[in-house]
Formats: sequence, structure tokens, C-alpha cells
Amino acid sequence: MYRIKKYTLDQAQKLGVQVKPSRSAGKKIDVYKNGLFIVSIGAIDYNDFPTYLEREKQGKEPKGTAEQRRKLYKIRHAKDRAVKNSAGYYADKLLW
Repeated sequence: MYRIKKYTLDQAQKLGVQVKPSRSAGKKIDVYKNGLFIVSIGAIDYNDFPTYLEREKQGKEPKGTAEQRRKLYKIRHAKDRAVKNSAGYYADKLLW
């Protein structure tokens, strides 16, 4: 099961949403607004920005990996993250 990182909790607070571990198979996080479910985000099999940061601190990844992966993610998902309140939008804002 995915452990929600402080980075994601801080980002959720800025967006005015709540996050909980996902109940959907294969997803990391469920996003809620005012107690209502919005969307499940984050493929469980892939790392995200806060995970890369954590791995860097532990010495499991070279310094700069998190920023490099973030940049590549944003390029790869430019269209997905452009649609406000979509799964791609929340994945970008909460996990990257």
C-alpha cells in the first residue's frame, strides 16, 4: 500500500482537497473535495516526485533524479495535466 508523503498532503491543502490511500486496485491516492470522491490517481507501480526525493535522501538515487524525473513527467503528460480537475491534473499537482 502507498504511504502518502508530506509533499502530497501539503499540495492537497493548497488545492483544497483531501487525499486518502486509494481503494482502487493499482492506484495510489483517492482525491476528495468536501467529502465527495473526485478521482483515483497515481499508478502504484511507478514512483512519483516525493518518492524520488525520499530515495535521494536515502542515497538510493543520485542527487537531481527527482527534478529530472519531474521534468520528464511534465513533458510526457502535458495534455493530461492541462484539463482542470481531471485525473491528470490532480496527479500533476499532488504527485509531481
